[in-house]
Amino acid sequence: MQASQMQLLLPSPFCNRTCLFSARSRPSLRTKSTTTTPFSYCLRISNSVNSGSSSNHGSTVKEEPVEDEPQKQDRPRRSYPFHEIEPRWQRYWEENHTFRTPDEVDTSKPKFYILDMFPYPSGAGLHVGHPLGYTATDILARYKRMQGFNVLHPMGWDAFGLPAEQYAIETGTHPKDTTMKNIGRFRSQLKSLGFSYDWDRELSTTEPEYYKWTQWIFLQLFKKGLAYQAEVPVNWCPALGTVLANEEVVDGVSERGGYPVIRKPMRQWMLKITAYADRLLKDLDDLDWPESIKEMQRNWIGRSEGAEIDFCVLDNDGHEQDMKLTVYTTRPDTIFGATYLVMAPEHVLLSSLITDAQRKSVAAYKELASRKSDLERTELQKEKTGVFSGSYARNPSNGEAIPIWVADYVLGSYGTGAIMAVPAHDSRDHEFALKYDIPVRRVVIPDDKSQSNFVEPYTGKGFIVNSSSLATELNINGLNSMEAVSRVIDWAESTGHGKRKVNYKLRDWLFARQRYWGEPFPVIFLNDGEIVPLPESDLPITLPELDDFTPTGTGEPPLAKAVSWVRTTDPISGKPAVRETSTMPQWAGSCWYYLRFMDPKNSKVLVDKTKEMYWSPVDVYVGGAEHSVLHLLYARFWHKVLYDIGVVSTKEPFHCLINQGIILGEVEYTACRDSEGKLISADSADILGEHHQERVPEEKVMKYGDSFVLKDNPSIRLIARAHKMSKSRGNVINPDDVVSEYGADSLRLYEMFMGPLRDSKMWSTSGIEGVHRFLGRAWRLIVGSPLPNGSFKDGTMAINDDPTLEQLHCLHKCIEKVTEEIEGTRFNTGISAMMEFINAAYKWDKQPRSVIEVFILLLSPYAPHMAEELWFRLGHSNSLAYERFPRANPEYLKDSKVVLPVQINGKTRGTIQVEEKCLEEDAFKLVSMDVKLSKYLVGKTIKKRIYVPGKILNVILDRKNVEVGRR
Repeated sequence: MQASQMQLLLPSPFCNRTCLFSARSRPSLRTKSTTTTPFSYCLRISNSVNSGSSSNHGSTVKEEPVEDEPQKQDRPRRSYPFHEIEPRWQRYWEENHTFRTPDEVDTSKPKFYILDMFPYPSGAGLHVGHPLGYTATDILARYKRMQGFNVLHPMGWDAFGLPAEQYAIETGTHPKDTTMKNIGRFRSQLKSLGFSYDWDRELSTTEPEYYKWTQWIFLQLFKKGLAYQAEVPVNWCPALGTVLANEEVVDGVSERGGYPVIRKPMRQWMLKITAYADRLLKDLDDLDWPESIKEMQRNWIGRSEGAEIDFCVLDNDGHEQDMKLTVYTTRPDTIFGATYLVMAPEHVLLSSLITDAQRKSVAAYKELASRKSDLERTELQKEKTGVFSGSYARNPSNGEAIPIWVADYVLGSYGTGAIMAVPAHDSRDHEFALKYDIPVRRVVIPDDKSQSNFVEPYTGKGFIVNSSSLATELNINGLNSMEAVSRVIDWAESTGHGKRKVNYKLRDWLFARQRYWGEPFPVIFLNDGEIVPLPESDLPITLPELDDFTPTGTGEPPLAKAVSWVRTTDPISGKPAVRETSTMPQWAGSCWYYLRFMDPKNSKVLVDKTKEMYWSPVDVYVGGAEHSVLHLLYARFWHKVLYDIGVVSTKEPFHCLINQGIILGEVEYTACRDSEGKLISADSADILGEHHQERVPEEKVMKYGDSFVLKDNPSIRLIARAHKMSKSRGNVINPDDVVSEYGADSLRLYEMFMGPLRDSKMWSTSGIEGVHRFLGRAWRLIVGSPLPNGSFKDGTMAINDDPTLEQLHCLHKCIEKVTEEIEGTRFNTGISAMMEFINAAYKWDKQPRSVIEVFILLLSPYAPHMAEELWFRLGHSNSLAYERFPRANPEYLKDSKVVLPVQINGKTRGTIQVEEKCLEEDAFKLVSMDVKLSKYLVGKTIKKRIYVPGKILNVILDRKNVEVGRR
């Protein structure tokens, strides 16, 4: 079809429909409202809109009949009709699949794959913090699309997990129903903000068509020996009936529900992520990620070089037993300073080492330790506790018998689960030794003698002292720490006391949860305990329907209740078998979803090789820093496994990572009162001690210098603080309310204008009103002022005249700045550049169409609804989504104005700003109009003028006239 023949099916952008809520009932951001302005009509508009020489003339519009049209009411006055524009263009994009990325793309074109971190669709829906990252990715996606890139910008749902299951238990609602409802709410909210997602690629981790491939990946892990079962200490929550990850436990209770959590050994599925530790560490160097995130991953992996050293356990008579306690240390140079050993409470040899006299106290201590998370146990600030095992071991370096203690600051999951304690050179060991009266022996002295402090432990490197033994033939006295480390390891290996060892803090990934709402494992167990992987042709193994999701009370997962599903047969041997009743953790589905977006409908393979090779890796990945370690580390691990088996072509999944900041609630003002109820200033409250606080309404507050004070009593300084948005504080802002009152474009623009993307910032209603006014000014500049009834006339104010050099200079400066700031993800300063352009354009007599069209294209990634509407009003029949993004012309970037010095009789009296090629007469006129310079010319006769264009203007006055003036 020819462009001239095309017709655009849209509600009229020029119609003056009545808003369905009055100004009085208009929803406020302070209160929740679900009021919307529906459209029950549709107009067919000819492609000849604004085809005349001036777009002040409207198009011919034929309105089709509409049933049950509401009667017209008084329209609330708006700065621009966002309530009409935004639903219309959202509907247009959806009906026309404007942002659909074809399954087969032109691979000769450059690609841009931009991805938001998978959201979990909760029942609470979005708050205004969520769209921050989504808006940033949408701006980049629209910008790259307009630059001619093939853009992949998908959205989906990480929808398995504990929250949906707990809600199901509490309400009796099936998790699937809850999940689908929550997804529907999230989807509608995201669409209301105009994000250019390819909704044809939408997926959810809960769909069998998706988790079929999650199960397939698990089978590959199992076949490579990377998935195995082991009995390990876990965080077990009896009330929730499931194992919890460390990050799901806070202060010994479950993050969800606040139920007690204990540590206990359980047989669990594990993934051998430690086999990839070196590669996960090394490949970080090639990633365009924030250095802080890479450092967090390095610390989590925790690679260290040291030695494993064996300490022989002694019997009651001091003789060596046929039992050794192996420790891992990064400081073998301090072995002569080891005055005791520490075992983790969960160490496998502990029961063999406890003496009868200590058995009861050790059992009680183990019970206490089981109620603490690993984070609590290793927290540096907490008081160190422990209990003596009753046994001793021999220090192999000097032959001394040293006590073996049990303490929870040592973890069974790190190293060997036991350490040699050197209290003179480790702060934790030092604190423990002082508490339990254990000897402290200094064996390292610093190079700088001024650092010598014989009270506090010295943890640095230096020279070795007090470290020799004739009996063991080990002498490292006088060596520096590095030399001593090497000497001790060589000695240990030659004498059979130990070996060189590289260790990691990273532990194998505990990959099982005792829940219903998760991916079933594709394995079965035969009666003899053999684990049999199911054939790939049997996938997906779908969840059975259950009505009861409550914990069994026996430690078995809820799936154990599906007896007929659990009992099965081996499809190969025909032997009786049972299914695994644990499910995979929520991390499973989010480890690889970025790959499925490349080829979401493929039922034969996880992802087509050709498509993967084109789209990989993700160019820009945007999400919160809270996922900086676990999600990103797990995804990188799975990706490397898939790389090894030839499924993917890149070593890493995400090339560039951006962490957006968080949006805090509006500033809250708090006043302090003393014990007698009198108001006191915040700066004196801490001094006085006991006081209580009360919230102060914003209207009673004013700014005074750098502080906030009471309007009625400025001597009372208030506490001003913004908090993270939460229901409990009542400071959550619902984006639906913002969209209803200000429009989606205003919300998008404000979230980008608040400050740098990566910084945290505070929400301010007055701030969104400011960007809303900017959009209103842009609209009125292009469309014109509203009519008396609040509506706007058809078309635009743009004319077909050629732009002036000044207008082109202003425009191309804006193009250059906006482009530069989008590329650098400095969206706030890009918006500032557009605001400056609008300010300048308001001073023009005319608005050339060629200039206005380019500005609309600049605005479109930020405020796409308004931009589409203005583009359409200018006579374009197609969406601007694929129009070329403007490029700055260097010729128009040159500043055409210069500062011209002005002299009177050879003496410089001031300057004027002129065009570079300004004529002499025009320059002199500017001097005559200048307040400062014109006073030298009043009543004077000008003898001559000396003018060098762009350099100087010298006005020579008649000397006689000057003398007369003096007399």
